[in-house]
Amino acid sequence: MPVPIRLRPIAMLLALVLSVVALLAAPLGSARADDIRVVPDPVRLLLVTSGLTWEDVSAQATPTLQCLADRSGVAAMNASSTTMVSTRAQGSETIRTGYRGLAAEAPPSAGIPDPPRDLLASLPEPPQVLDLPSVPARGEPGRTAALTELDAAAAEALALSGGCSAADLPRTLLVSVGSVDGPTSETAHAGDALLSETAQLQAVMDSGRPGELLSSGATHQRGVVVLTDVVPTLLAAAGEPIPPALPGQAMTGVADGDAQQIALDRTRAARLVDLATVPALGSWTAPGLLGLIVLLVPALARRPRPAAVARALVTIAPLAIPVGLCAGLVPWWRGEHPVWALTAWVWAGSAVLAAVALAGPWRRWRLGPPGVAGALIAAVLLLESATGSRLQLGSPLGAQAIWGGRYYGLSNHLFGAVLAGSLLALLAALPRLRTRRAHLAATIGTGLVVAGICVAPSMGADFGSMLVTVPTFGILALLVSGIRVRPWHVLALGAGGTALVMGISLLDWLRPPEQRSHLGRFIDAILTGELASVVSRKLAQNIGMLLDYWPLSAAMVLAVVLTVAMLAPGRFRLARLAALDERHPTALPIRIALAIGTWAGFALNDTGAVLVLTALGVTLCLLTAMLPDPEDGPATAG
Repeated sequence: MPVPIRLRPIAMLLALVLSVVALLAAPLGSARADDIRVVPDPVRLLLVTSGLTWEDVSAQATPTLQCLADRSGVAAMNASSTTMVSTRAQGSETIRTGYRGLAAEAPPSAGIPDPPRDLLASLPEPPQVLDLPSVPARGEPGRTAALTELDAAAAEALALSGGCSAADLPRTLLVSVGSVDGPTSETAHAGDALLSETAQLQAVMDSGRPGELLSSGATHQRGVVVLTDVVPTLLAAAGEPIPPALPGQAMTGVADGDAQQIALDRTRAARLVDLATVPALGSWTAPGLLGLIVLLVPALARRPRPAAVARALVTIAPLAIPVGLCAGLVPWWRGEHPVWALTAWVWAGSAVLAAVALAGPWRRWRLGPPGVAGALIAAVLLLESATGSRLQLGSPLGAQAIWGGRYYGLSNHLFGAVLAGSLLALLAALPRLRTRRAHLAATIGTGLVVAGICVAPSMGADFGSMLVTVPTFGILALLVSGIRVRPWHVLALGAGGTALVMGISLLDWLRPPEQRSHLGRFIDAILTGELASVVSRKLAQNIGMLLDYWPLSAAMVLAVVLTVAMLAPGRFRLARLAALDERHPTALPIRIALAIGTWAGFALNDTGAVLVLTALGVTLCLLTAMLPDPEDGPATAG
C-alpha cells in the first residue's frame, strides 16, 4: 500500500536526519589531511617579545631571527586578547595560564579563571623564559633600531646554548606575545584609533619542528596559530595532559618548503584586508543600491529599460559575497597596490558569476536570474567550506586572523548568505516543478546538502546552523506538501536538529584532541561543567553587540519591520509582493521558512545580528528582482 502524501514528508525528514548522520559519521574517525607529527621533545627555552611580525624578519635586518626561522617550524600567530589591541603584559600571562588577557582585568564574560593557574610553572621541568626587547608598532620612530636590538638580544640568548647554528640547540620557542608593549591593558586602549597599524599577526617559531608550517586544532589553517596554543604545546611536549577547558590546542606541523613565505603571506593579507574590503566590495555593490531605488519606486519601475537594468544590478550585487570570500585564490596582498588588486579580483570574479546568472536560458523568466544568483551564492560558499576553508583567510567576509573568532567553516554571516541564497533559489525552482512530490524532493534535497556541509566537522563545523537548518527546511517541506504545521511538528524538528548536532559533536569529540573542531570541544564543555558559562558568554556577546553599537540596534529594528512586512504584504500594501504570491503559491512558504531560519539563527548564535543582516540583505536584493512589474497591480512600492 503506498504511503499517503501527508505522511511522506515526515518519513523523508527522518531519512534526511539519518542520511546526514550516515554521511558524516564515516570520515570522523580518519585523520585530517595534514600529516600531524607528535614532537615529544620538551621545550627548554622560551624567548618572549612583542610587536614582531614576519614582515620584520629577514637575513639583512635580523640575521639571528632568520637563522632561527630557517631551522624552525613557523606560523603567523593571532595574539588577540580581551582588548582590541593586545599588550605584552596580557600575552605574558597568556603563555603561563593558557587564557587570553589578564585575569584581574578581564570581564566575567571572558571566561578567564581568577585567580589563574600558572601551568608553565607546574611543568616537571619548566622551560627557561627569557624576555627579549619589544618592537614598536609600524610607523613609530625607532622601529629599525628596536629590531636590531631584538636580534642582538636573541643572539645573546641563543649563545648560552651554543648559538643558533649549534647542532645540539635545545628545543626553542620564540613567541611574540602582543602587538604593543605595556605593563597593563591601558596601553591597548590608547592604540584603538590606530588598529590597522598596531593589531597585527605576530611571529612564532618552534625549533622542534624544522622546516614545518605550523597549525593547530584551534585554527585548522596552515600557517596560522593562536597565542593560547602555546601552553597546550608546552604541556604536550612535556607529556603532560592538557586541561580540556583551555581554549587553545597543541601546535602541529606539516613539512613545507615555503613555510616562511606562507607565514608572511598570512601576515600581509591580514594587515591589508580591512583597508581593501570597503573599496573592493563597495564598488561592486553600490550600483545595486541604486537599482533597489529604481525597482521600489513605482514611477521608475514602470519604465522598462531602467527597470531591466535595475533588476540586473540588484541581482548581481550579492555575488560579491562569494567572490570576496574566495579572494585567497589570488595573492592580491603581494601587489604594489593591493587595494586595486583586490578590487580587480572582486570585479573579475563577480563579472563571471554575473554572466552565468544573467546570460543563461533562464534569463527570459523573471525569477530565473535572481534564483540562479542565489544558487551561486550558496553553492560557492558551501563548496569553499566543504573543501576545507582554504581560501577565506585574509579575504573580505572571510576569517579575519587578526581578530580571532572562527578560522574555518561557516561563520554566522556566511550561513546567513547560504540560508537566503538556497531558499531564494528554491523560490525560483519550485514553480518549474509541477507536483508536490517534486517540491518536497527539491526542498529536502537542498536541506540535506546545506545541513550536511554546515555541520560536518571537517567542513562547516557550525553548531548553530544545524539547529536552524533542520527546522527551517523541515517546516518548508511540510508547507509545500500542503500539511498544516502544528506545534508538535516544530518541537519534533527542533528535537531532531538538536539530537543530530549533539550526535555529530560526540563523534567529533571521539577524535584525537588536535583533530577536533569546536563541535567536539562543546562536549568538553559539558563534561567539565563549563556549559552554563559558555552559553551565558555567547548570550552576553549577542546582546552586548546590540547594546554597544546603536547603528546595529537601529538596523535590527529595521530588520524586524522588513521581516513582518515580507510575511504580510497585504497589510503593508505591498501589492507587487502579494501579486508574486498569487502567481507562485510557494513564494510565501519560502519566505516563512526564511524568516524562521533567520531569527532562529539570531537567537542561537553569539553574533546573530550579523546573520540576520546578511540574510535580509541578500533577500532584499534577490526578492526585489523577482517582483512583477507595477503595472500588474496598484501603484504602490513593493
